[in-house]
Amino acid sequence: MSWSPLQAQEQTQSQTQAQSQAPAPAALSGLARFDPETSRVADTNGGVQVDLDLSQGVPYRAYTLDAPKRLVLDFREVDFSTLSATRLLQGDKVLAVRAGKIRPGWSRMVLDLNAPLVLRSANMAIDRATGRAALSLWLEDTDADEFAASAGVPDIAGWAPPKPGEGKPPVARDPHGPLRVMLDPGHGGIDPGAEADGAVEKELMLSFARQLKEVLLRGGDVEVMLTREDDHFVSLERRVAIAHERKADIFISLHADALSEGGARGATVYTLDPDASDAASRALAERHERDDLLSGVDLSQSDDVVADVLMDLARLESRPRSDLLARAIVLALREEQLPVNNHALRAAGFSVLKSPDIPSVLLELGFLSSESDRGNLLDEEWRNHMAVAVADAIRAWAIADEAAAELVRQ
Repeated sequence: MSWSPLQAQEQTQSQTQAQSQAPAPAALSGLARFDPETSRVADTNGGVQVDLDLSQGVPYRAYTLDAPKRLVLDFREVDFSTLSATRLLQGDKVLAVRAGKIRPGWSRMVLDLNAPLVLRSANMAIDRATGRAALSLWLEDTDADEFAASAGVPDIAGWAPPKPGEGKPPVARDPHGPLRVMLDPGHGGIDPGAEADGAVEKELMLSFARQLKEVLLRGGDVEVMLTREDDHFVSLERRVAIAHERKADIFISLHADALSEGGARGATVYTLDPDASDAASRALAERHERDDLLSGVDLSQSDDVVADVLMDLARLESRPRSDLLARAIVLALREEQLPVNNHALRAAGFSVLKSPDIPSVLLELGFLSSESDRGNLLDEEWRNHMAVAVADAIRAWAIADEAAAELVRQ
């Protein structure tokens, strides 16, 4: 069972009327704010009660997803910066909670469930005097079969993310135009990525992407685009779709991992290997892919046999070009005496590398679990040095790639 935005829109209309009768607040904002003091998620006899207090009413929807079991709440839009899991969660039936932006104007809260719970009711009540909103949801204990039958993303008009190509026309690729570089700052919004001693992967990668963009633009004859320009969540599938919409010539995904064991440090560059080249690469890919799943995205495999064959044919051309880009980046980093991992060139089955026709690499700038790497990544001057080296690698790759294309045409 799920609740659609229609109910919330009706309630928001009544909220608008109530606000017109209430005294003007000190600061007006279109963004609802989460109140941690009066919100709670508590076990009850026979289920879980979810009570969320907001500064104002907003359209919302609620639904459950399976494998893993979770409750997803989408809003337009709520500031969850004051969320504290230890304060909000009161019981054992909900394991964890996270919340944040998923795209501009949209927020999401995800509750990881420790048992099958079916969503029986959801209601947003608006206080006519203050305009504040109280969202109340009741989840009832159930069995695995009923949970699986009721789970799924509701197909409701107005809530689905834009499909590739919607909102802006595709940009035609000009073979004589500037090199189009798509930078992909990893994670974002509801998904912070790796964290260590105050360093957060999503923030550092966005900062680095902006620095790299600036360095590339200063060199001229390059167009640089980012899959996200601010702190919001972008699904793995959407990141690749954006690269295709904008007719990118190359795709570089930016990350900084953290390992619970070992002393790994230095940059690594990944190209696509659906089977993963080693245990470490497989584990890393699983962590990256799980971010989409845990953020509430309902992923499905839709490739058919014909599509698989066509994509494999396209990769016969793009794979060696991706390998050349990866080697160019590692070489440039070493020439600049930047820290490089002992096994700098690796392969893994990352979804963001699966574009069949765009040379794609994933660059791990370092490990947040390494004190020296973490210090480097937090240093703006060091990041700029890294950006210059990566930009040099991109330009060197473009020259070599064009020379190889000329040989093929001849």
